[in-house]
Amino acid sequence: MTTTTPTPHPTSAELGLLRILWHLGPADAKQVYEALSLERADASYATVLRQLQLMHGKGMLTRDESQRPQRYAPALAQAQEKIQTSLLKDLISKVFSGSGKALVLAALKEHISADERAEIEKILRRKDNAES
Repeated sequence: MTTTTPTPHPTSAELGLLRILWHLGPADAKQVYEALSLERADASYATVLRQLQLMHGKGMLTRDESQRPQRYAPALAQAQEKIQTSLLKDLISKVFSGSGKALVLAALKEHISADERAEIEKILRRKDNAES
């Protein structure tokens, strides 16, 4: 079966499974289910397996059929960054009226730790020094 380019906007359920696979690397359905069940007590193995099969059919995942159990992986190594960028652009457009600054300010106000804030400040200082 030939694979197609991953959809630019995976569903919430697909994104959850992709996130797990980005973290774990290639994994079988049981490993994905176990990781998901730590976050969602209502997750079922049958649903996870079926979703992985559907995502493979859409070209979002590859499936290694040379071993049992079969292992799934994101179809493209760079897919995580592309999907995140696409979703972020959508979020900025729809929620922040196209303003990246508004998104960043909202995140800085409430959604980062002190360590993350210090890391961001360090990155900004480096960027300022590089432009000087």
